[in-house]
This record gives sequence, structure tokens and C-alpha cells, in this order.
Amino acid sequence: MKDNTKRFSDRVEQYVKYRPTYPAAALDFIYEEGSLVPSSAIADIGSGTGIFTRLLLERGSNVVAVEPNIEMRLAAEAQLGGYDRYRSVDGSAEATTLSDDSVDCIVSAQAFHWFEPESTGREFRRILRADGHVALIWNTRLIDDPFGADYDQLLLHYASDYKDVNHRRLHREDFASFFRDGSYKKAEFANEQRFDLEGLQGRTLSSSYAPLPGTPSHEPYMEALKVLFNKHQQDGVVSFRYTTEIYFGMV
Repeated sequence: MKDNTKRFSDRVEQYVKYRPTYPAAALDFIYEEGSLVPSSAIADIGSGTGIFTRLLLERGSNVVAVEPNIEMRLAAEAQLGGYDRYRSVDGSAEATTLSDDSVDCIVSAQAFHWFEPESTGREFRRILRADGHVALIWNTRLIDDPFGADYDQLLLHYASDYKDVNHRRLHREDFASFFRDGSYKKAEFANEQRFDLEGLQGRTLSSSYAPLPGTPSHEPYMEALKVLFNKHQQDGVVSFRYTTEIYFGMV
């Protein structure tokens, strides 16, 4: 299996263009539960191309974005470098390079399932200030509608390691063992993207498990995706429905 820190190196363009953002209500929840103010220091761990980082910066927060993948980190820096309160760091969840007691809150969007939990917990405790909180966030694609169910089956058929890297493998016990005393809050918010065929093709290729051009499965996968689009499209678009999930607590 590919080194997790390099899994998205050849998908950055699609990731920037086609991955979903996060609803304002999800940000409201984090700011309210964490008692965050504009002067608060937030670490975005596994910040990728900066999708969640941007939302924090737009609220005036001081954000240090920690990302080990150079291609994704450079893409974020190109987009966010104009923000005075933005700092980009080459580091990982297990070794952030940040100073002790230096941040008020840690967020990790669409990334925690790549981390080693025990060493990540130690590192988070080291860099968090007293009473600091952690928010683990995912846009979980729904598979309970006809398009979502068929798309999931398509991935199971063509994407060889889809089952292995899907964050749905995390369960309540995993979060209970990560958060202090097994205590955390979970919040859910509706989210959606709408795609024409080109957008759907770009969205699927932003996923680390989707077959890339040049691989044996790519052409049959993309042809099956087109068939799926034609089956489910309404007025030339299909809907990707998500639940934005937040797991919030202390570590």
C-alpha cells in the first residue's frame, strides 16, 4: 500500500477543485464548544490543500497548518499565503514540530483515519494549552440513496483498497480510546455537492483509491462511472450527499 503521506501527491489538482467544503454550522459548533475567539491559536493537522484551513482564516483565526505531503502543502500555500494569520508547517500528526502548549484548539478534517492514534494523542497533548480541545471532522458520503448506493458499489468493485482506507472503519470505541476518559461530543450537519459529468469524474479522481489514468482499471472504471451518471442524473447533474461529522473533546 502506498505511503499514506504520499497518497494524494498525484491528485492535488482534482482535490483542490472538486472536494467538498464544510457547512458554516459545523464551524459554529467548533467555535462555540471550544470557546474560541479571534486571538485563539488553532492547529489544522493534516491540513492538505487547505480547504478547512481557509474557513478558519475567514473567521479571523490564527492558524498553523501542519501537512506532511509537499504537493498538497504547496497547493495550500499558493491559495492561502495572503492571509497574515496563516502559517504553513511541514510536519505530521505524530510529529508536528510545534512548540509545547502552543495552541488552543486542534482540528483535523478528513485526515484522522490516516494517523497513528497513540502517538498522535501524545503529540496533541504536548502542543495543546490547558483546557484545549480537539475536533475530528469528516464529510461522510451517504450511501442510503440510489446514486450513493450505486456509487459505493462501483468503488467496491474497481477501487482495490477502498475498504482498507475508508474512515468508516473507525468506530465508537476508537474515539472513546482517543479522547480523554472516553468523553466526547458528536455533532452532525447536512452537506451536499452537485456535479455534472465532468465534475463527477474530477470528484472521483480526487479520492486516493480511485484508479488513475494508466492503470488497468482506469478506463473500465470511468466508463462505468459514466453509465452510473446517465442512470441517475437529473437535469444533467447528480448529488453527492454528505453528513459532516464532528467528534469533539479533550485528549
